[in-house]
Amino acid sequence: MSRVAKKPITLPKGVDVTINAADVVAKGSKGTLSIKRPSGVEFNLDNGVVTLQPKSDEHVAITGTMRAVLANMVTGVSEGFTRKLELVGVGYRAAMQGSDLNLSLGFSHPVVFKAPEGITLTTPSQTEVLVSGADKQRVGEVAAKIRGFRPPEPYKGKGVRYSGENIIRKEAKKA
Repeated sequence: MSRVAKKPITLPKGVDVTINAADVVAKGSKGTLSIKRPSGVEFNLDNGVVTLQPKSDEHVAITGTMRAVLANMVTGVSEGFTRKLELVGVGYRAAMQGSDLNLSLGFSHPVVFKAPEGITLTTPSQTEVLVSGADKQRVGEVAAKIRGFRPPEPYKGKGVRYSGENIIRKEAKKA
């Protein structure tokens, strides 16, 4: 069996997991997340510890995947997830207008991004954007959409990048 699937998930204080016939629901201080339950995986909940078991040898891979997704759900509803974006370039700025993110990225017009439900956008400084929420997949998706407005270019490194992202720089053309 998969090493990932064998590892039990310990529920932190304040997190409640409900296992139904159709889905698995995790509730915590940051919200509620649910996922459809696959037919080839057995879920066991005992004293705040969730373990997963495949019903047959062909369901081992989905068991490991479900364990990782459920662990991310538990972490999300208890602590939440955050992605930090940095704006690099002269005149590149970010500001909040209500719940909308207003980006100045060197275009002739400002880029306005509306935060989807369940996602919180904040700007600690003019060149930083924090994307946070309970669902890890949605936080990453929103961060990728914001980065997609002006991805970092390889010659000067200008654009929107993830915090700590390494941009491989190219050498300029020589005359």
